[in-house]
Amino acid sequence: MTSRSRQAAYSSEIRRAWNQSRGSAGARTLAEMLTQNGVPMSRYRAGRLMKYLNLSSCQPGKHQYKNARQEHTCLPNLLERQFAVPEPDRVWCGDITYIWAGNRWCYLAVVMDLFARRVIGWSLSANADTALISSALRMAYEVRGQPRDVMFHSDQGSQYTGLKYQQLLWRYRIKQSVSRRGNCWDNSPMERFFRSLKTEWVPTDGYTGKDVARQQISSYILNYYNSVRPHHYNGGLTPEESENRYHFYCKTVASIT
Repeated sequence: MTSRSRQAAYSSEIRRAWNQSRGSAGARTLAEMLTQNGVPMSRYRAGRLMKYLNLSSCQPGKHQYKNARQEHTCLPNLLERQFAVPEPDRVWCGDITYIWAGNRWCYLAVVMDLFARRVIGWSLSANADTALISSALRMAYEVRGQPRDVMFHSDQGSQYTGLKYQQLLWRYRIKQSVSRRGNCWDNSPMERFFRSLKTEWVPTDGYTGKDVARQQISSYILNYYNSVRPHHYNGGLTPEESENRYHFYCKTVASIT
């Protein structure tokens, strides 16, 4: 293959991956995406090709964090920013954000497994209430096979600290942990996910309706974030691939012991 044909092939792969990310991926992410697909690519070569193709990545804007009005001293911060978790279904975290859809705000609740930063439950509603976050938690609980000994971490929002939600956690035998008041870093993986979602996927003028928003956000989670998008926390692996490697390693160790 000549240098010109190699340049054309690499350029085609870069543009394909950039389009797949809806123009959100930068040089590092594009390089990781191509390398995972069997096309060795350095970050610097990806950057040069982006410049050659006149491609640029979306840059996140200023992010505003919510503060709780009141501290719930009866609920401890069990996680204490220990975001590096040794195995799946040991620690989940959750949060709510807002999405513009159909000329009004809708609310998205998400549950993430901290081991590989995989999103395992989500729900969209016109109301930011207990029903919303309970729906996301139920999805996670069923999708993961009703695991035991899980810790769930969130902020001090009234939805998460209310009696109904605490009862649902108790029914699932899930331990509850909450962030300190007004400290966004106590739940930073969720903040980063919402930032990625809004920067990489959600249109600047929102969605035309709630159903469209639900379909598009589900597509982002299932078809891009969990399965295609490299995650720096996982060393460039997607959340799905990171979990798959963990389970393969566990099976291999079990077979020789």
